[in-house]
Amino acid sequence: MASSITSKPFLGATKPNSSLSPDLQRLSFSSLRISIKPRTHKKLQIQAAGSTFGNYFRVTTFGESHGGGVGCIVDGCPPRIPLSEADLQGDLDRRRPGQSRITTPRKETDTCRIYSGVSEGVTTGTPIHVLVPNTDQRGHDYKEMSIAYRPSHADATYDMKYGVRAVQGGGRSSARETIGRVASGAIAKKILKLFSGTEVLAYVSQVHQVVLPDGSVDHDTVTLDQIESNIVRCPNPDYAEKMIAAIDAVRTRGNSIGGVVTCIVRNAPRGLGSPVFDKLEAELAKAVMSLPATKGFEFGSGFAGTFLTGSEHNDEFYTDEHGRIRTRTNRSGGIQGGISNGEIINMRVAFKPTATIGKKQHTVSREKQEIELLARGRHDPCVVPRAVPMVEAMVALVLVDQLMAQYAQCNLFPINSELQEPLNLEPANI
Repeated sequence: MASSITSKPFLGATKPNSSLSPDLQRLSFSSLRISIKPRTHKKLQIQAAGSTFGNYFRVTTFGESHGGGVGCIVDGCPPRIPLSEADLQGDLDRRRPGQSRITTPRKETDTCRIYSGVSEGVTTGTPIHVLVPNTDQRGHDYKEMSIAYRPSHADATYDMKYGVRAVQGGGRSSARETIGRVASGAIAKKILKLFSGTEVLAYVSQVHQVVLPDGSVDHDTVTLDQIESNIVRCPNPDYAEKMIAAIDAVRTRGNSIGGVVTCIVRNAPRGLGSPVFDKLEAELAKAVMSLPATKGFEFGSGFAGTFLTGSEHNDEFYTDEHGRIRTRTNRSGGIQGGISNGEIINMRVAFKPTATIGKKQHTVSREKQEIELLARGRHDPCVVPRAVPMVEAMVALVLVDQLMAQYAQCNLFPINSELQEPLNLEPANI
């Protein structure tokens, strides 16, 4: 705020000290007045806390597990892109509950509808509203959870933060919130595919102690059909059977297990990501770690890279037959200095065992009394089969947002063709 000093006396001022000279008396504090003029404040804008993701391609999810429905608002989608509910429904079907014996038995079709942002089959550039109604709620299953906190669940921390919570289905902490992510991620994947031929694929690489060996999946050739060929979404048939057996074993005992989802990005444009705070791997880590039940993230060589020396870990450069700079190995995971280098981006995301299980556990009530809880309800014995499209969605949302940022900053004017290449380089030339 601006301030000024005037010579008018102010209330409560004392008489000047008679022992002071006339000059000092005129400078005494009794003759000073401080006036403070308010400064005009700029209009403040407060965003919804924690429900919006992205800067240019902005996604806000809404809804709760046992509310009327769940969905998303997508703002910033480019216009004139062909889009229909069918483009979203495929990934929503991969995410939906009740799809196999190793997922939650809750029966939802998760049929989506687009209410705005699309006209005559193409996007209009205005916000896209997608809604999926909830049709199979069973709120009575959560009677015990209204009194007691489920161990390792968000029940207690929601109460600690808000002082109130939606008990039925876990409210916003439910994995049904991810419907909005998967729907918007499907739009992002379509944009990436149309613009630069970019593919985002994820698969299950570990269930409990069943670990897919390194190198057993060829990231250059693995396809969506191979991943979707079994209910656990592991492209290796032999290990898929072992993973399914592991989930079946705990499911019949009312317990749960965790696992790992590996995600790759093929044909990613070079130059995505920014130095320092907005490095591409940092943006990806935040995105996938915002998913329910995530507990770990590895990129490129990950923690295994700590066992190597620099000469063993470095990815040496070479020039390929098209005159493009490439790396002979890819321990960097397709990103160096926080910026994509055109190689396959790869990462791994760890998911914990589902917190809600059919076994008695020690906990406390909302009245802080120690009790035992036997949770009811319908829950996944292992979340990773259904987490595959969720991981793909969050990765795609990061990439399309970074693609828009790169185009806005570095591609408005002609590029330096000796060092840069077009963002939408044809896949045949990659």
